[in-house]
Amino acid sequence: MFAESEAGQRIAASLAQRTAHSAESSQVADAITSMFEDINRTLIPIIGPKGVAALHRRSLFLCTSAYPQFADTYKTLIVAMDLGELKSLLAEQNKGDALFFCEALLKTFYELLATLIGRSLAARLLLDVWGRPLSGTPVQENSP
Repeated sequence: MFAESEAGQRIAASLAQRTAHSAESSQVADAITSMFEDINRTLIPIIGPKGVAALHRRSLFLCTSAYPQFADTYKTLIVAMDLGELKSLLAEQNKGDALFFCEALLKTFYELLATLIGRSLAARLLLDVWGRPLSGTPVQENSP
């Protein structure tokens, strides 16, 4: 579904880092929900709450279509992106399934955002959510 881009690697690394010390499903749910809260905080001032919610819903629809084994579990979130409900649903899943689905969901969300505003801007906006570049080399812009 995804080319393993640098952004995809950052998403996977950030998710792994945030959930590394989580032994229970509820801790994984907290960590993942925290990522979505960070995304909301970053993007709502730019594309508005309805824009962020639309991206969440579309990402959920695409992920549940691509991975039908998760469709029944997450179908209620396609109607309204409720982070409290997402947290509850994730807490009921085993850690592996929750991580797999949320990594796909986050990558899909990023790809949709990048399609709308461009990869460079999407990456810059979500840099604090995902963390610094894996290469360690800062991106430098040239001003005319």
